[in-house]
Amino acid sequence: MASSPCGNSNFDSGLEIKTRSVEQTLIPLVSQITTLINHKDKPKKSERTLAAIHRVGQAVSVAVGRFVAVGEAIAAENQELKDEMGQACFEARRAGDAIAQLTDVGSALPSQSDGRVTVFSDRTGMVKAARLLLSSVTKVLVLADRIVIKQIITSRNKVLVTLDHLERVSTFQEFVQIFSQFGNEMVEFAHLTGDRQNDLKDEKKKARMAAARAVLEKCTMMLLTASKTCLRHPDCESARINKDAVFHRMRCALEQVIEIVTEARSCGENKILPASIYNGIKDFKSSVECLRENLHSLSPQNVDSQLEALVERTEDFTDSAYTSHEQRQAILSLCQLARQDTQQLMHAWVEAQSVHAKEATEDMEVAILKTCQSVSDLRRELHKVAVGRASDLLKVHGEQLPLRALKAAGAEGNLEAVAEYSRTLTEQKEQLVETCRLLCHVSGTEPLEITCIHAEETFHVIGPQIISAAQTLALHPSSKIAKENLEVFCEAWESQLCDMALLLREINDVFEGRRGDKRPYLSLPRPGVSITPLVLINIEQTSMAKLGLELRLLSSDVDTEVEKWEEQEHDIVRQSQSLASMAYNMYLFTRGEGLLKTTLDLFHQAEVCTSISANLSLSLPLSTFCSIFLPVLSKLQMNASVVSLSQRFCSWRINSLANASFPSFTTLSQMDSMDKQIEHDKDISL
Repeated sequence: MASSPCGNSNFDSGLEIKTRSVEQTLIPLVSQITTLINHKDKPKKSERTLAAIHRVGQAVSVAVGRFVAVGEAIAAENQELKDEMGQACFEARRAGDAIAQLTDVGSALPSQSDGRVTVFSDRTGMVKAARLLLSSVTKVLVLADRIVIKQIITSRNKVLVTLDHLERVSTFQEFVQIFSQFGNEMVEFAHLTGDRQNDLKDEKKKARMAAARAVLEKCTMMLLTASKTCLRHPDCESARINKDAVFHRMRCALEQVIEIVTEARSCGENKILPASIYNGIKDFKSSVECLRENLHSLSPQNVDSQLEALVERTEDFTDSAYTSHEQRQAILSLCQLARQDTQQLMHAWVEAQSVHAKEATEDMEVAILKTCQSVSDLRRELHKVAVGRASDLLKVHGEQLPLRALKAAGAEGNLEAVAEYSRTLTEQKEQLVETCRLLCHVSGTEPLEITCIHAEETFHVIGPQIISAAQTLALHPSSKIAKENLEVFCEAWESQLCDMALLLREINDVFEGRRGDKRPYLSLPRPGVSITPLVLINIEQTSMAKLGLELRLLSSDVDTEVEKWEEQEHDIVRQSQSLASMAYNMYLFTRGEGLLKTTLDLFHQAEVCTSISANLSLSLPLSTFCSIFLPVLSKLQMNASVVSLSQRFCSWRINSLANASFPSFTTLSQMDSMDKQIEHDKDISL
């Protein structure tokens, strides 16, 4: 059963509420029920007050009826939830009817003294009905939330099946067909998981979901180019290694998403985060400060072991080959100072206990302050070292010298140069991996710790993938597909460096206390609030993402077909290359990148693309057109037309959405304000 809402907004109803949308949907109901039952034993209400209470009770009953109808429809469509949902809906309807009856004016009796009407003679019945209503409605919402989880799992399963097909294809034509389907399924999966990520209450789960979704987004393009390279060069070992690594990483990310939404505990799930120095210092200071109130809350051995564990973690800084001598000495000195201050605290603590002091003595208070200050200074120094190193690395890596050299060496077919620059990139990768580990120690929050771990894993994986892609290009220097593949992996590396810069800024904001609250996102509509912007943005993003991915694939197809032509200066080749370039620019626009800056640029580009593809289809010889370019140009023309027509779609506005959420009632609060002004009635407490 639900706990009584009286005086307690943290209702639970025995069910764990894990999403903000479920929680926010319940808030108006809790508010109104709380208003109805918060009254004195014998309240006397004016007719205005009584009429408003009656309206609220009836409105709750009507809203429950609509809500139950939706719940019953969900139960009919999902047989596995039919019994549970049916029982919860029955209880909700029964409780709603009880509240309507208890607030019915006709059932209230006039007072013999002044003729006014008294209500809620059965206050116990109202409380029971309120508890039953909150419990049953919460259960309906939680059960409905399982449908969302089921949708995510179903979508993941579809992606996995298509992923298996992609991995086994042997012809380019078959790959193009399956990848188009895969792209649509990935967009659907990204939309579902994005809503779920933003709706989760647990910040750690949100961070893990964000990390997994980032992997899937970046790996989708890697999968395209790596698979094409492997198909073009089936006997190339480095191409196969490159492709296998992408497929493996995507499967791991898909599995992580399902583990988060289902709270499954596989062998890799729920692994404890590496112990960070920030959390160690926080726990140590908390233990020390607790001694002020209770001298016997800990033993000296416990405090001493906490400090030693903390000092041991600083070895990640002091043992690093990239830490300067001055920085190492500063860290070691602060660790020694923390030990000395802790020993002084131990002495003062023992003296206080020997005289049977009930609270911290003056000497002990001074020792506590000095100990906390010394570990805070240690944290500040470690933060300075980690952030300073990360900033320096980002400046150095911003020039992208090893990546440029690898591209050039690969294009020249120089395997020796590729091997040399690969060693340079590997060294940079190790520096970045270690720096992410140090940032994790000083990140300040668990979500940021998870983001640091994700960055560390990303650099660790992408580095070798860039090297294998460069080796493939060096073995096939004339292959445009191999060149494109290397370019995609280099872009992923550069993208992760940009993400690291943002991460660094967030860590600094947390350290300096500048981090502001983010606006909450709810996947379910807020009661009584128009959801026009949110729904429109989601629809646009889904539509444009699908078109963008399709355009990217088609532009790649055009490049592949053009590569087969012997006369590279032929007018058809030039037009095809121009067409592919425009399609690629439209794809970049859907990612917030590229030369197209405004929607007007996008629409203009789409119209030009449509015109060129139509002219090209007329100028091509019939046999060549039918065998090579017809499928590609038809899709390009169709998608470009869709993009240009999307301007009309973008002007569309959703003014209302039929939903069964509880309305945000205002009649009772308005009535109460008027009643206080006219009647000075203090019996209602909102």
